Amino acid sequence: MSARVGVLAPHTLATVSPGLTGGVVAIGNFDGVHRGHTALLRTAMAVAYERGLAAIALTFEPHPRTIFKPETPVFRLTPLPAKARMITAVGLDGLVVIPFDRTFSTLPADAFVEDILVDRLKIEAAVVGRDFHFGKGRGGSPATLTAQGHSLGFGVTVVDPVVGDSGETVSSSSIRDALAAGDVGMANDLLGHRWFIVGEVVAGDRRGRDLGFPTANIRLTADCRLRHGIYAVTMRRANGTLLGGVASYGRRPTFDNGPPLLEVFAFDFTGDLYGEPVIVTFLDWIRGEEKFASIEALVEAMHRDAASAKAMLSEAAPGNELDETVLRLR
Repeated sequence: MSARVGVLAPHTLATVSPGLTGGVVAIGNFDGVHRGHTALLRTAMAVAYERGLAAIALTFEPHPRTIFKPETPVFRLTPLPAKARMITAVGLDGLVVIPFDRTFSTLPADAFVEDILVDRLKIEAAVVGRDFHFGKGRGGSPATLTAQGHSLGFGVTVVDPVVGDSGETVSSSSIRDALAAGDVGMANDLLGHRWFIVGEVVAGDRRGRDLGFPTANIRLTADCRLRHGIYAVTMRRANGTLLGGVASYGRRPTFDNGPPLLEVFAFDFTGDLYGEPVIVTFLDWIRGEEKFASIEALVEAMHRDAASAKAMLSEAAPGNELDETVLRLR
């Protein structure tokens, strides 16, 4: 597990330091950095350790499907700040991000290997998943990468998918589906860590304060498909303080039915959080978003939700080492 204090700064191919070239590269989109991704990243670390080399992750932003189908962007489990935090927590030495656009998508698979992996990164070995494809028209595969490795002088390790406790292959798509259904428990099981978001507290309409529930408001990415509803959460402040809380994600149908917003009521906290970066970790689902007939009915429900969240937080098992490391990083 990483002993780092700070989150890895993402490099581009133009800014990657010499100390991160000539090593072992794990390649993938790594959205969510789920159990399958973690197995792949740790394999790269093991290969690098055996050879006394650096282990880096090579990833792409934004998600290719968002480029090709912008009208239906992919629900990103880990936008880049969260992805960088997770990859740091796993223990990689570096992170290189290639901007994915239509021009890059036309790069032939052979050129990707020769120009980027060999000439730019000077890799000694690559680690990829069994379903990894790359290059124009997804023309590259683990088999073609292995063949090029033989001819160009680098090793290739192919990692099999990870199967979850329910027997299904762990995938980013299945985790997105679970979160879209509000099934935080299933999502966290497939991830191998608790799902979290990284964001900045923004000013709201102060309606929660008037109702006795002042909230820290965070705007999630426009592609977020998390089910609208109420959740038991924790919130880590910039100073490292961890607060339990109850969160609402949705459009506030009792009031304005406006743009989706995450609103976190932190227990036992008073103060101003505007402009502060926070990490909100999702532990459990409480109920779906509702439109109430009166403000009084809404406030009664908010009190019940807070009680439910406190009970869930008190009964929750401690997070695993990855969860703890994610929150410890600055």
